[in-house]
Amino acid sequence: MKLSELLAGQNHRILQGDPENTRITAGTAFDADRVAPGSLFIAVPGHLEGGPDAVAPALARGAAAVVVGEGFVLPATAADVCVVQVPDTRAVAAVVASRYHGEPGRRMNMVAITGTNGKTSVSYMVESVLRISEGAKAGVIGTAGSRIGDELIPMPRSVLTTPESPDLQYLLGCMRDRGVGTVVLEATSMGLLTHRVDRTFVDVGVFTNLSQDHLDDHGTMDNYRDAKLRLFQGLCEHAVVNVDDPVGARIGAMMPGAVTTYALDNEADYRADDLVVDASGTRFTLHHDGNKYPAAIPAPGRFSVSNALATVAACHTLGHDLAGLVSALERMPQIPGRFERVTTAHGTSVIVDYAHSPDSLHKVLSTVRGFAPAKVITVFGCGGDRDTTKRAEMGTIAGTHSDLCVLTSDNPRNEDPDAIMEQVAPGIARTGTPYERFADRRHAIAFALSEAGPDDIVLIAGKGSEPYQIVGDELLPFSDMATVRELADIRV
Repeated sequence: MKLSELLAGQNHRILQGDPENTRITAGTAFDADRVAPGSLFIAVPGHLEGGPDAVAPALARGAAAVVVGEGFVLPATAADVCVVQVPDTRAVAAVVASRYHGEPGRRMNMVAITGTNGKTSVSYMVESVLRISEGAKAGVIGTAGSRIGDELIPMPRSVLTTPESPDLQYLLGCMRDRGVGTVVLEATSMGLLTHRVDRTFVDVGVFTNLSQDHLDDHGTMDNYRDAKLRLFQGLCEHAVVNVDDPVGARIGAMMPGAVTTYALDNEADYRADDLVVDASGTRFTLHHDGNKYPAAIPAPGRFSVSNALATVAACHTLGHDLAGLVSALERMPQIPGRFERVTTAHGTSVIVDYAHSPDSLHKVLSTVRGFAPAKVITVFGCGGDRDTTKRAEMGTIAGTHSDLCVLTSDNPRNEDPDAIMEQVAPGIARTGTPYERFADRRHAIAFALSEAGPDDIVLIAGKGSEPYQIVGDELLPFSDMATVRELADIRV
């Protein structure tokens, strides 16, 4: 494709070469080591494996052209390639990547989910109910990677929930070519802020909730909120929002006539009441348009019902049959790493959940405590290089709802695990709940299982289905559920 066609309508300045005579044949890339002959290299400042300093290596690997930001100084090695300067490389990257792959989002129903909690659960639920109710083929892009049904799409390992725009548009192109009808995308605050979701042509944007998280990225809750709300400022055609959340309740004024609401505690287009919760799941009544639908989901808790309402509302908005969607809810499989449950031979229930913020940990533990027949033992930690203000608070939440806490390492990244635990421990201590500390997460899980008896519940929180632990800059293989199965000798 001609570079001039990729850049059409974008504010740009030609530093050298001719975009009309420059053809891009191998896609777009932010990372120099992923450049192939014929690629367009986009020098995004601050990108770990790219940026202006990576232009020379990208050229050495055969980049056909380069897009750079303001103030860029051409290296001598750039003499034979087209170089274009733009005001914002990330914003332009989303446009050119989408165009290169034929704007695949236009060819499918696109659902983007944002919010502090619930993104992964809702994405799994949407895919599940469409497959169960109609046999539909749906794609999912998010925390657990990218897949069509149960088939993963191979991609370089990444810790990004919302992929960078070159990868995201490539994935959308793959899904379009495989006949996918609906794609469900987890849209993180940073993904929205850095233009990764631009030009995906979202049909339905879903807002789940907002609570404290990611202040290390955004600085303030106002900034965090505004990043989430970017989805509803021109990036989606229709919104499905949780009006039990005060931020969600504001979205109606941002998109007049294009908002569908759901709630448990307030009047809404989709509402649930008569909740009955036990360890196996939740039964409830769904209300819509004057009609009542008996419903059930294989996940306990009010937050799970809220996620189910978001799922049904989004799918119904896309035109799928409501009765079929509600019926499919009860037949959904467990969501990996989201209140994922298993029972040991000794009768101990083990729950693995991604809860890694104060709000999510409170919701999960409140739900567990509501049906726990005996002790609750909580294994948890806090991530390194992330918001430190939530650490003691999470300790207090864990101590308040548990009979025993086992404090351990989460993803320490570049922090000392013992130093992180030292900041969490005072929160547990103020509750008076006994606790133990193990920097080694496997040892922590083993200790919790050894302390648990029949009818006790062990909650392992923080990492969910993540198949790795981030230590320094390394992704070391580690799975909470796989560790539980190995330690307890549970056969799959």
